[in-house]
Amino acid sequence: MPAQQESQQVAPNVSSTDATPAVQLTQAQTDRAKSLGKRVKCMCGGCDDAAGMCTHSGGAFAGPCDTAKAELKEIDQRVARGDSDDLILQSFVQEYGPTVLIEPPKAGFDWLAWIMPIAFPIAALLLVLWFVRRWHQKEALAPASGPPLSAELMERARREADKESDE
Repeated sequence: MPAQQESQQVAPNVSSTDATPAVQLTQAQTDRAKSLGKRVKCMCGGCDDAAGMCTHSGGAFAGPCDTAKAELKEIDQRVARGDSDDLILQSFVQEYGPTVLIEPPKAGFDWLAWIMPIAFPIAALLLVLWFVRRWHQKEALAPASGPPLSAELMERARREADKESDE
């Protein structure tokens, strides 16, 4: 089957769980919805998986939880309506807050989440190198200095030191 005809093939949505009929999506829309489902976090509170990857393993069942299914269904409906990816993601952010996104946006204050894992170790290494270099470069203690001593005074000091060491 040619690629153009395949992308126009209609595939039923498998994420629908309630009595509402499944949204019919083309193959391209299904792929887009799956991609968006991997960018949105399952907000059930029992896992930290993406809604499209929620397995909720263990317990009485294994598979996406009801929360993930509802999120995926909403994504499917919005994709079928023709909403843009940014609009769909923004609607989830408005409903659940920025923690719903698997990866934080790369703008504003959120850049710190991307930069800090690299910047902190580099800054720490540079700080350690600076302290080590500074520690090694400390000047040696200079010998004590003072006014010059006369030869007579030095001779007298030696005699007194000899006298004390003989006693």
